[in-house]
Amino acid sequence: MRTFSRWMALAVLVGGPAAYADRNDIELSKLGQPGVVSAGTGFSTDSDFRAFARTLGAMMTATNLTPPETLGHAGFAVGMELGVVSMPDEVRRPMVNALEGPALVPSIHVRKGLPFSIDLGARVGWLDRSNLFAATGEVKWAVNEGFIPWLPDIGLRAHVTHLLNTRDFHLTAGGLDVNVGKQFPLGGMISLTPYGGIDFVGVAAKSELLGFEPSDASGQPTISAYTPVNGWENINTRFYAGGQFIGGALQIGAEVSLSSQGTIPSITGGQNNRGLAPVLAFSTTLGLDF
Repeated sequence: MRTFSRWMALAVLVGGPAAYADRNDIELSKLGQPGVVSAGTGFSTDSDFRAFARTLGAMMTATNLTPPETLGHAGFAVGMELGVVSMPDEVRRPMVNALEGPALVPSIHVRKGLPFSIDLGARVGWLDRSNLFAATGEVKWAVNEGFIPWLPDIGLRAHVTHLLNTRDFHLTAGGLDVNVGKQFPLGGMISLTPYGGIDFVGVAAKSELLGFEPSDASGQPTISAYTPVNGWENINTRFYAGGQFIGGALQIGAEVSLSSQGTIPSITGGQNNRGLAPVLAFSTTLGLDF
């Protein structure tokens, strides 16, 4: 009886994470054993990991929802955001049982104005139907904020996002965003601000050691990790446009963005590069601006 109880406890311990895994959770081992090259393609499972990291990083950084002007040195804003983000096969493949269609990424975004046309911000987002969270820190500086009337407002934003609650990999995305817009007063405390910009995002990632089924007659499992990904070698470019309406303290915004993922080079060299699907996102926000 004691032996049976031990086996039951072991089964619960091993099966527990899978039992509580949600549909969009990541099982990284689904990408296959690291270092294996697919026949006739010139791409390895390490290339798949790099493509997965770049695409997931683009999904979790697909939202800005702020025009270039800052809040002012005494300003404060908080908003509830929702991103509807396309989910390419590079991310679907290692998921437990990915849902069809786009992913939902709700988040809470808090910003505080500082002197010298600077804003500090923090965002916490969640990938729907998963245990994955993304924490973002940002700093924005308005290069021109109405100082030169005939020029549009121009803002620079630096941001870093780290994925939380991952089990067998780590992912961090950082970028620099150039934002251009113009605020149009509509009377009293009401204004409308159209804006657009470009965001350069580098995604760094590494995996933990993973166990795979024996690949030879020895019967011994293979323990290995995917080749780490450096952010400066794994960059996507995001183009976006949106608008923000402010009426008193009420703030409403909408934005559409497209992340160009570029290509992954073949390990055999030459022109046989692997093109990655772009990430399309539509985001909205509802909040208070004090």
